[in-house]
Amino acid sequence: MGMGIEAAEEELRQNIESVRSRIAAAADRVGRDADEVGLVAVTKTVPAYRVRPAWELGLTDFGENRVQEAVDKIPLIFPEASSEIRNSSVGIHWHMIGHLQRNKVKYVIPLFDLIHSVDSVRLAEEVDKRAGYAERVMPILLEVNVAGEASKYGFAPDTVAEAVPAITELPHVEIQGLMTVAPIAEDPERVRPHFGRLRALRDRLADHFPDIDWRHLSMGMTDDFEIAIEEGATLVRVGRAIFGERDL
Repeated sequence: MGMGIEAAEEELRQNIESVRSRIAAAADRVGRDADEVGLVAVTKTVPAYRVRPAWELGLTDFGENRVQEAVDKIPLIFPEASSEIRNSSVGIHWHMIGHLQRNKVKYVIPLFDLIHSVDSVRLAEEVDKRAGYAERVMPILLEVNVAGEASKYGFAPDTVAEAVPAITELPHVEIQGLMTVAPIAEDPERVRPHFGRLRALRDRLADHFPDIDWRHLSMGMTDDFEIAIEEGATLVRVGRAIFGERDL
């Protein structure tokens, strides 16, 4: 039997406070300001009726992995606001954090504020085309497969620099940094080198392409976000530690 609404919201409040405290502690350990780290609450499989209370408790950034789920869910969270003003009027920002197929980009442009998972020049070109139709510039992050896992998407680290010039020529996309998904490991310390390599790659790219604002490193999830923060993450993508276990 599920818990009551008040108990569920109290648990959510405690979870959010706990995650924020852990973010602050991780930042403090390496002399960073916790305000430099953005918390993206991952709402994959989380129903709309549980997302709005999280926003009411102060979260402003939410991440979705699956395009169709987002298309169905996002309009339900604030049904009283029109689609044109929904995000801006309530101060909510949506992040596309999952693998994005080119044929789904047209659905993403109207709903999302930042795409974390651009993993090819061809995908960037499609984002540019669709953003142009919408008369907007879409901020993007370049996804990098730092660990070289066959099961993961992303640019190989040594191919990112050659892709950047082609992407920067696109008038309706704006590179704002890099993203990676670390390997699953029982000991979070084992993924530290992968986060460090993404940070080092970002620093090299910033030297080579100083006109680009490489502000973001999107890395770290529930099991390893503290390590990611210690290694320079500016966006951490946390779902389970906020919303609990989920049905995948």
